[in-house]
Amino acid sequence: MAAKLSIGVIVLLICTLSLLFSANVGRDREPARSSKRCGRVWILSSDFVAGDISSSCGNNVVEELWESAESGGWRPSSAPRSDWPPPTEETNGYLRVRCNGGLNQQRSAVCVLLYDQGRYLHLDVTDINMWMMLPELDAVLAARIMNATLVLPELDANSFWHDDSGGFQGIYDVEHFIETLKCDVKIVGMIPDVHKKIKAFQIIYFCVPRDAPIDWYLTTALKAMTQHSAIYLTPFSHRLAEEIDNPEYQRLRCRVNYHALRFKLHIMKLSDSIVDKLRSHGHFMSIHLRFEMDMLAFLGCFDIFNPEEQKTLKKYRKENFAEKRLIYNERRAIGKCPLTPEEVGLILRAMRFDNSTRIYLAAGELFGGERFMKPFRTLFPRLDNHSSVDPSSEELSPNSQGLIGSAVDYMVCLMSDIFMPTYDGPSNFANNLLGHRLYYGFRTTIRPDRKGLAPVFVAREKKKTGGFEEAVRRVMMKTNFGGPHRRVSPESFYTNSWPECFCQVNPKKGGDKCPPDSVVDSRLENVGDSDSTSQTDSTVVGLGRRGIFELCKAFENCFR
Repeated sequence: MAAKLSIGVIVLLICTLSLLFSANVGRDREPARSSKRCGRVWILSSDFVAGDISSSCGNNVVEELWESAESGGWRPSSAPRSDWPPPTEETNGYLRVRCNGGLNQQRSAVCVLLYDQGRYLHLDVTDINMWMMLPELDAVLAARIMNATLVLPELDANSFWHDDSGGFQGIYDVEHFIETLKCDVKIVGMIPDVHKKIKAFQIIYFCVPRDAPIDWYLTTALKAMTQHSAIYLTPFSHRLAEEIDNPEYQRLRCRVNYHALRFKLHIMKLSDSIVDKLRSHGHFMSIHLRFEMDMLAFLGCFDIFNPEEQKTLKKYRKENFAEKRLIYNERRAIGKCPLTPEEVGLILRAMRFDNSTRIYLAAGELFGGERFMKPFRTLFPRLDNHSSVDPSSEELSPNSQGLIGSAVDYMVCLMSDIFMPTYDGPSNFANNLLGHRLYYGFRTTIRPDRKGLAPVFVAREKKKTGGFEEAVRRVMMKTNFGGPHRRVSPESFYTNSWPECFCQVNPKKGGDKCPPDSVVDSRLENVGDSDSTSQTDSTVVGLGRRGIFELCKAFENCFR
């Protein structure tokens, strides 16, 4: 009897210890998607996937997705948390960035040009799209690493965008850029005249490794700068490692990306006006339709087009990209082709969005035109872009596809209730927006798993339509909808800067504690507008319905 009792006690003890261990492990894991709120339940619920969902929850599924994701107690914070001395008065030289081109101007050669005279490091960026935000923030980090003086970047908008809006200084708030980063890097508007007068120089070339580590900048690049006073790296896109084992360097990237790079006031107000008009009718979703000739040609997604269109795509690819064997069915099966507009509509319909949903489209010229848009428009007729929302805009009409148009698209997508990219591969626009929305309050995003959805759409094309919507939901239930989650390769730091650029007021780990000068605190106040009101909500989610200009000014005020 005593032996049996002893065995029972031992078993009970083992079970108790197991439960305690499981609880502790669960607390140490990254935040999970919340299943408490009805709108997030369908992500986890097999009942909903099977279509057998209770009406009490089913009616609220879409409504809940319009709200920001659960933060799990995390807040954005890119302020330094350790010793971070200001830049020295004397630096090792000048760093200058020139951003130009688009995807059609990618180059495989990467070289560094060394000027024997002069005093600046010149970076020529060609492997980029949209308004070239990522090379700029890496240039700031490179300047910090090498203790160089950064010259205001140049945007060569004419060669690709045919845009005369003034480049960097015509798009961004320069004073804000310099002021925000004054404790990080030394920035000047132009190279001093004494160096501009130097005419004789010799150019020496050497190659820059892709995703170069910090050591490369501290050795090879810095040695060249100190010896020659000026070096020329070309191009610079993806020439600084994205994953850096230094959280302070990563937080500097966030300071540049989400605080220093702010559009000029007239662009912010124009964007704010469009958002107000869209929201006057209720919630709205933004979609980045990356169904454009350069991307389709780059990825080799040809077979869905007619012979003439295929000929155009293949010619474009041959002229602009390296030769490569690309088979459409194979590319599509691994998720390497953008979703068609119709596929986007079918996904949204499967997720219970109806035809009253208002959608803002951020896109260039769609390849294939109305033939591909018509099925999408049939499913969701309330489609808008910046030109249709504000057709009277004198500023947008001549610049709808230029830098100003892209900047407005970016800000409207940032402030939309839901954002959905149709392709988030080599797309700075979509990737940066995903990261920005995460940082600005875990705003809901819909990120279709193209690889998982490919066989579902292929089956539908073969007339196997039974259970189609159920299959779509089954794939989508595995995706993240904008909440904090651990970054796993190949996800980009620019897409997800958690946990480096986030903190907790009441953390379980000391390293996650918010610093006193966190980006967000409990007393956000607006500055700059006489009629601005105080922000008393301590959560970033509370900022969701505020105007763009007001929101950014609030974040700026709390940064330092």
